[in-house]
Amino acid sequence: MGITSIILFLIYTFGLGYTATFFIKNSENFLERNLMRMGVGLGAVITIGLLLNLLRIPLDWRIFLFLSLTLPLYHLLRNIKTFQVKIPKLKITRSNLVIFIMLLIFLATLYMYEKGAFVYPYLEDDDSWSHAMAVKYVSIEKTVFQQGSVAFHYMDPYPPAYDMLFGILHQTNNSVYWTLKFFNALIISLSIIFFYFFVKEFIGNKNKALFATFALASVPAFLSHFIWALALTVPLYFVSFYCTERIKYDKKWFIPAAIAVAATLTSSPTHSTYFGLFFILYYLAKVILEKKILLYHALAGFLGLFLSFSFWWAPMIFKYGFRGTLTGLGVHPKASLVAIEGTADRVYTINDFIWAKTTNMINNPIGIGFVLSTLVLVALISLMLKYKNLLKGENHWLVIGLIWFLFALYAVNAANFPIKLSPFRVWMLFAIPVSILAAEGMWFLKGLGKKFRLSPIIIFILVIVGILFTSAYQKYTVNTAQWPPGGFWTSDEEIQGYMWFKDNIPSGTRVFTFSNNALIIGLDKFICHWCDNVKDYQRNGFNQTIEQNYNWFKKEQYEYVIIDGQAARRLGADETNNKVQVLINSNRFNPVFNNNGMILFKVV
Repeated sequence: MGITSIILFLIYTFGLGYTATFFIKNSENFLERNLMRMGVGLGAVITIGLLLNLLRIPLDWRIFLFLSLTLPLYHLLRNIKTFQVKIPKLKITRSNLVIFIMLLIFLATLYMYEKGAFVYPYLEDDDSWSHAMAVKYVSIEKTVFQQGSVAFHYMDPYPPAYDMLFGILHQTNNSVYWTLKFFNALIISLSIIFFYFFVKEFIGNKNKALFATFALASVPAFLSHFIWALALTVPLYFVSFYCTERIKYDKKWFIPAAIAVAATLTSSPTHSTYFGLFFILYYLAKVILEKKILLYHALAGFLGLFLSFSFWWAPMIFKYGFRGTLTGLGVHPKASLVAIEGTADRVYTINDFIWAKTTNMINNPIGIGFVLSTLVLVALISLMLKYKNLLKGENHWLVIGLIWFLFALYAVNAANFPIKLSPFRVWMLFAIPVSILAAEGMWFLKGLGKKFRLSPIIIFILVIVGILFTSAYQKYTVNTAQWPPGGFWTSDEEIQGYMWFKDNIPSGTRVFTFSNNALIIGLDKFICHWCDNVKDYQRNGFNQTIEQNYNWFKKEQYEYVIIDGQAARRLGADETNNKVQVLINSNRFNPVFNNNGMILFKVV
């Protein structure tokens, strides 16, 4: 359906990543160099998009295509002219073999998320329908600043990175439904690639990084295919930390690091905040452990913060004020800003961590799994046994990993504490240090096995099989199950009516409703949700005469009208039934579908 959009996504991310890193010492490994250019480019799309938006330059896909191709094409043409183009040859080295295995994990993850996303014919839960309207707005209006009096739940002052990216991608295909489902699953899956290369740099061991990546892909708590902004924020964590780790090779890496940090800080309220905390803990620990001021690491963080503030947060505070901006983010401060609750916060028990389940939350599943939990426990024991060696350079990553683990463990269990920030959403972040420490636990077990003359291969096989059965299976089951379509529906008949509507009315058809615009847009038809005249008519048009209704729909070029259970709930059952009968008895509106949940009229 959207092969053009997929190709363009690859061009945007690779081209902008190439542009942002061409002047820097990149990895000598061909696969790492080019795969991580996509990660840097993903951050660059967002940061550049916010700058263009601030300058009132349209967020048009052709502008991003031009920006992404300019430098790569220039270099290509220059090298062709001087006969310097070399076709790279991939050698079967141990490093490439590990990367190929990692890519298999990525493909398996992508398969799981894609299968789960399309196993049902609707958008899941409530968040995705709201994102659909914002994505459609960006794709048409080419801005992330709201215009008019109609507000979006997840835009302005809400950080717009997610809807901006998907709105640009939607400009080159005709389905917001497919754009959300496919690219959401793709970007989540790309976190596997970005995580591997970050951990390889962080730990300095490609084999441990591969095992940590397998662990992360298996943890039920790490990123379901739920459609929300966190699906973009968390992959950007790994890009930001990868670029920051690369500063040890070339100080100029602070520039792409700052670009990625800026994107991460403008992608979601809670996890942009958590990223800042993770980064501060990371930086302070490195400064103390290495006993020196890491100027370029600090520059990466401060410049990224400055860009995010300049391109987004300052304009929002100027427009809405500080308190208004917080309210727009869903924060309602009373006496303090340190107690921000999530919709599914609760107190967790040890069983919630150890035993992963096949029935789980869909937005942020919980649970680690028995074998991975055991590996983390083994890692913690190993750290206690070799605590005297933790200050050595090769073990600094263990200290940072432990600090992240303790911080995330508190944050996910903070429901009963006065300082908290949406604890249930921290599970996906808790999975990060869990996976890193699990690799250390695995290597400790391998070393222990040698003392008892146990084959490392047998130990690896037993552990991997154990993870598959106690974590990965449960994650796969949850992510390929039927998820609910949201809590706003009034009946199964209403849902079935909209599914008929989705399959039988052409994409892009203008359809009017007196109730929920998100259903029209999320199922690939069109209503101008952000137009003041539409909002006014949804308030006042219901009580007008049939002739007045007909004339307005014709003038605004709406071809169909839906009246559903949600309209009846809002306007009154008797009033809605009377309106339906008047429409049926007129010769202006032709009913083309009718059940107990909705009726669809064609404007004759």
